[in-house]
Amino acid sequence: MMETYELKGEEYIELIKLLKIMRISESGGQAKMIVEDGLVYRNGEQEFRKRAKLRAGDTIAVFEFTIKVV
Repeated sequence: MMETYELKGEEYIELIKLLKIMRISESGGQAKMIVEDGLVYRNGEQEFRKRAKLRAGDTIAVFEFTIKVV
């Protein structure tokens, strides 16, 4: 499923915050575990940094979701 997240004037969003906002995780703790388990891919590469700063143009893939940050 392809989704889009709009930054709305922000410079970036942290990875775990995006996972919570997009309702991929139910809590911050669950979001951290998803990242730590290596289930998140940023622009095609595995991302282990929970607070990675996602900027416009980044694409996140986790489970059946693909999120384009604009």
